[in-house]
Amino acid sequence: MQHPCLRCGACCAYFRVAFHWSETETSLGGGVQPELVEKLDPHRVVMRGTYSEPARCVALQGIVGKAAHCGIYSQRPSVCREVQPSWEFGTISPQCDKARLAHGMAVLTPQDWLDPLDADEPPMPQSA
Repeated sequence: MQHPCLRCGACCAYFRVAFHWSETETSLGGGVQPELVEKLDPHRVVMRGTYSEPARCVALQGIVGKAAHCGIYSQRPSVCREVQPSWEFGTISPQCDKARLAHGMAVLTPQDWLDPLDADEPPMPQSA
């Protein structure tokens, strides 16, 4: 099964991605490259491209709704790590749903997380 986010990218092309500047300082444990951000205020930076209309994060690669992924996934900001796709862990994500709807995509459902190969298999018999 391909992760639904790998054919989406809607959140990366919808929300402003603002976070504390320390996440760009390797000496403080940050991993976001400073050239990928711009100053928002004295305490926060924003990922380039997300503070404009239409928003599109500079780290987003690919085509939204077709094949998209984060080019800095392992070093992405904390706010990006906090956004969960709807139903991946059994609950809806208002952020995910809002971004997908804004891009004309249907919201994710529990069915999006089923492996198509598992769906073809008969159910396991219940033991007594």
